[in-house]
Amino acid sequence: HTESPETLFLGSFIMAHLFIVFFRSNGNKKIYELYPLRFTVVPLVLFLAMCVSKWVAVSAAVLATWWDVYHSSLQTFGLGRIYDARVGNDANVGRRLDYLLNLLIYAGPILAGSVLMAHTKDFQDYETVKAMLFAHMGDYIDSKQRYLQFVVMSVGIPFIAYYLFSYWGYYKQGYKISPQKVILLASTAAVSMYTWGFNSFGQAFFIMNFFHAFQYFGIVWWSEKKTMMSLFRLQNVTWGKWATLALFLAIGGGYGVWAEVADAGTMASGLDLGWNVTIVVALMHFWYDG
Repeated sequence: HTESPETLFLGSFIMAHLFIVFFRSNGNKKIYELYPLRFTVVPLVLFLAMCVSKWVAVSAAVLATWWDVYHSSLQTFGLGRIYDARVGNDANVGRRLDYLLNLLIYAGPILAGSVLMAHTKDFQDYETVKAMLFAHMGDYIDSKQRYLQFVVMSVGIPFIAYYLFSYWGYYKQGYKISPQKVILLASTAAVSMYTWGFNSFGQAFFIMNFFHAFQYFGIVWWSEKKTMMSLFRLQNVTWGKWATLALFLAIGGGYGVWAEVADAGTMASGLDLGWNVTIVVALMHFWYDG
């Protein structure tokens, strides 16, 4: 691997968190029985399509980049709604406002900040299929960033004021404020603007993606440890919980290291099976978890 140890660690950690969604889908019998075709046929068909068509492979990779942004913002949205429910609020009160706010505070700084080009560069992979119009799409988006900045600021600032005004109205009607939700949203907004906006010391991806992935490991372990103990046949073993945790981390981490090394090849070769697998896993993670 040609990059730094820090990059290898972060890449492996991100790849690992993508893979562990399968403990929630295929590994959870009750969930798996709800959507067996989605959890088996769809990823297989997508993988085969990527192997047959490089157009599909490139398009899937570009989709993964932007779906990742959407997905990451909505993980914070989901946790905020859980905090609301825990203090007894109606699940529908402020839901749409929270949805839009989380998209704004996560995706807004990406569109208006210093890391936009890091997200648009994947369009260049269309050069491998001679689709020059799409290959230059990233350059076109980059050239219009000043307009994106204007839109983000002109829409974002009034929306935040409207968001606070609306929640003040909910509060007067009996809405209970969750300190955890306030801290989560405020800290995420501040760090997102600081890192995505300015990429201080080149650490934007490390900070934001590590936070997201670490958070997700906690979610999966909290929600699926009993199903994983059953999956590994360790539910009746004295030390079964800790053995399950070790297997959970080893399996996820093992895939992460392999996938990060496999992903380093990107689209350089004509048919990269390992690279195709990593994209399929990423897209299934975004879809299943959503």
